[in-house]
Amino acid sequence: MKIYVPMDSAAKALGAEEVVAALREAAPEAEILRTGTRGMIWLEPLVEVEIDGVRHGFGPAEPGDVAGILDGSSTKALGPIEELDWMKRQTRLTFARVGVVDPLNLSDYAAHGGLEGLKRALPMSGQDIVDEVKASGLRGRGGAGFPTGIKWQTVHDADAPQKYIVCNADEGDSGTFADRMIMEGDPFTLIEGMAIAGLGVGATKGYVYLRSEYPDAIAVMTRAVQIARAQGVLGPDVLGSGRAFDMEIRKGAGAYVCGEETSLLNSLEGKRGVVRAKPPLPALEGFLGQPTVVNNVISLATVPVIFEKGAQFYADFGLGRSRGTVTLQIAGNVARGGLFETAFGISLGEVVNDLGGGSATGHPVKAVQVGGPLGAYMPVSKFDTPLGYEEFDAAGGLIGHAGLTVFDDTTDMLGMARFAMEFCAVESCGKCTPCRIGAVRGVETLDRIAEGDAEALPLLTDLCETMQDGSLCALGGFTPFPVMSAVTHFPDDFARLKEAAE
Repeated sequence: MKIYVPMDSAAKALGAEEVVAALREAAPEAEILRTGTRGMIWLEPLVEVEIDGVRHGFGPAEPGDVAGILDGSSTKALGPIEELDWMKRQTRLTFARVGVVDPLNLSDYAAHGGLEGLKRALPMSGQDIVDEVKASGLRGRGGAGFPTGIKWQTVHDADAPQKYIVCNADEGDSGTFADRMIMEGDPFTLIEGMAIAGLGVGATKGYVYLRSEYPDAIAVMTRAVQIARAQGVLGPDVLGSGRAFDMEIRKGAGAYVCGEETSLLNSLEGKRGVVRAKPPLPALEGFLGQPTVVNNVISLATVPVIFEKGAQFYADFGLGRSRGTVTLQIAGNVARGGLFETAFGISLGEVVNDLGGGSATGHPVKAVQVGGPLGAYMPVSKFDTPLGYEEFDAAGGLIGHAGLTVFDDTTDMLGMARFAMEFCAVESCGKCTPCRIGAVRGVETLDRIAEGDAEALPLLTDLCETMQDGSLCALGGFTPFPVMSAVTHFPDDFARLKEAAE
């Protein structure tokens, strides 16, 4: 009997280890395989039992459910996993293997399409590799959606004795977990993507900058790099090609601002994590002053499927200039939270109400913050907005890392605006005045509004304009998004407190 149980952090937090212990005691003869999570977090711990070659799910499982799971009488039976609505409706490209394979078994990875992209890239020239990424339409999955191929082209064209690939795995946005899921559930796809990037731009060294709050991801990635090096996927002779690429895992210390690429590079060099002025761009003067590709985990982890299936295959999915798939992370006050990978173009309302099932409390949904703590609050009136970079920008929002945090109608939006300013004040690196001082003044101004000061609201608007236009990086520049979207879409939450004060 084969039984699959996730070793993902979310599953562990919900009791997966206790369920595994109960399974081992009740069925010592069974083969228990640990995987990543399927992304249906409301069903974790999810136990999958292979029956006639088909994996059947049971969840959310508890130790007391083990007997019923083993004899087939459990009331928590879900049927074949791949037939569940949540799984059938997805277009899983980046996450195709997550929840399916043993994360640290390179043979299992290869049996499910792994390394095919790297094998195709090895005989290609650097320019051909870059052109393939350009043709795919892949854009950065961690921020403003900058075209990945353009960034690679800049590094490719730079003349330097050493170039680097740096993976930004400092996943600090609230309600986001896609980076962690891929690193814990399919680490070799990130390694393969970084190797292809190195071949494309002429870099022989890579680094994964991983946040210290992810101990499981650090452990899995560290072991995966060791395995890949031992089996010739990394090192001086990648898959016997004579071409070199190797990489290391580096642990950050928890500063949110180190998710910004230049702060990350400073931290990676052992310096204080503060923002660098641009230009020069990291693509020209990045890590140790050398040309550097800095990409998000999901961007790099998507590269292997582009080379395995072809650029056109990937580009055929999506909407407008947003090609391929988006990895939606549904969180907050929502009935069904988890990761859902689908082509760009799905509407915000379908994600929240259909996939997410509305709020967990049963109250009407009031707002959804898309793109982490610096993302705009989208009201229900904007739920017809399709998920696409330009489409969201036109609606006053940003997709960012595609994390969605749901709020119901009991939420005080003035309080949420204050939280955004306070978050910026706490996390600011202090390099520029608009962010360092503006966020502190923003908290004070919002407190004045809460106390009924009628003159404070125009002051808040001016302050947000200054922060947006004058900040060195997105921390100060994007904080006005949640603040002003709350003011614009939920004016009653600001007026009500003023009236109460009067």
